[in-house]
Amino acid sequence: MYNDLAYLSVPLPEDVVKLKNFGDFAGAEKLINYLLSTEMPDALRKRLEIEKDVIRIVGINEYPFDFAEANKMMGETFKDYDEQELTVLKESGLVDWLYVEGKTHFQRRFLMNLIKTQADYAARLIVKEDDEVDRLRRQELTQNVQIMKEKGFRKAKIHLKTSIQVKKEYERPGEKVRVYLPLPKACKQISDIQILNTTPEATFIAPETEAQRTVYFETILEENQEFSVEYSYINQVDYTELDPKQVSETQPEFDLGEQLPHIHFTPYLRELLTEIIAEETNPVKKARKIYDFITTKVNYSFMREYFTINNISEYAAVNLKGDCGVQAILFITLCRMANIPAKWQSGLYVSQYYTGCHDWAQFYVEPYGWIFADVSFGGGAYRMGDLDRWNYYFGNLDIYRMPANSEIQKNFNPPKEYLRADPIDNQRGEFEYKNQGLPYAYLDVKQELIAMDELV
Repeated sequence: MYNDLAYLSVPLPEDVVKLKNFGDFAGAEKLINYLLSTEMPDALRKRLEIEKDVIRIVGINEYPFDFAEANKMMGETFKDYDEQELTVLKESGLVDWLYVEGKTHFQRRFLMNLIKTQADYAARLIVKEDDEVDRLRRQELTQNVQIMKEKGFRKAKIHLKTSIQVKKEYERPGEKVRVYLPLPKACKQISDIQILNTTPEATFIAPETEAQRTVYFETILEENQEFSVEYSYINQVDYTELDPKQVSETQPEFDLGEQLPHIHFTPYLRELLTEIIAEETNPVKKARKIYDFITTKVNYSFMREYFTINNISEYAAVNLKGDCGVQAILFITLCRMANIPAKWQSGLYVSQYYTGCHDWAQFYVEPYGWIFADVSFGGGAYRMGDLDRWNYYFGNLDIYRMPANSEIQKNFNPPKEYLRADPIDNQRGEFEYKNQGLPYAYLDVKQELIAMDELV
């Protein structure tokens, strides 16, 4: 069993690529099994072992809709729909697709992605969505900028409950299971973390300093059993107004390296970085140029599982699209290439209007220390014309966060035995039987805000 995703950077044999690109996943797996029975370099063997899992995950309901099904869904969703539109959307890269047995299939969330990212399609909905929650959420973020600038900080006590449960059709009562749920970790903005309740009783709670912090359960599965954890913490964020003139001449040299396969200083990214920063030498100005490129040129898009992408940073820079984590990894990669220390932070976005997974970045500039960059929130503000909020997310965060992870591609404590549903990050939790780990298609995950009280 491999345990190092860096081997995703090793090229696949040409015939495996041909079969995979055609969507002959069974044929690709058969060829991989044959190749693994022969002698080969260890690095190539590791790569082929990883690819078997990549193919399996792609094949589990990730691209379920063929062209006819997708066209039918479009016609039932949008007014004045012409069947040629789907072809145009496919050719322009606005819908995610691949070949399955040589036929075009669309990603499971392609319709939702169109509605959320393309205003013209949202306007054509036959059944209009209630956008009141989105409006209130945007208002909440705009107000946060105003409050932060006026007070200089915000502080809140947040009480959350998260849970995970295997779907009924994949439930195997009476078998031993190992289950993980994310927990808030100690970091710059988080303090006073309290674990209030676990159901069933937790087997182990990882230390607050763990890179990817979890609560761990090991038990015999009962019918309809839900695993949950309830916790509270204090989140304080301070407002930072970055001034390039205040930057120190001497800058640190930590958190500058590659982390394959996704933080990878490729030739294309080197060319791109040169184009972005030109002759700039000031660290704050360089970071701002990188932020501006991503927030104005890389469009937000829902993604397939990260594990199925060979190099996330280059994917974002080549396709000019990606969700919050894809954009954050591109920001981190380009900053490190520009000799600006940068690292990951992720967990949940938490407010009365929405609670769900979210990723963002940190970068380091003396004399300010570690500061934040949320490129996906910044990009959303830019596209809506809210330039004040766009500027804010270069250097600042809001208080609506639960950070559980400070690094990507890190083992849990205790380590998971089988391949994780998300080997990159942990926001939803993980679930495994004695002989296999389960993908998210087999699981139900809930995240619930119990209370948020702002503190003076």
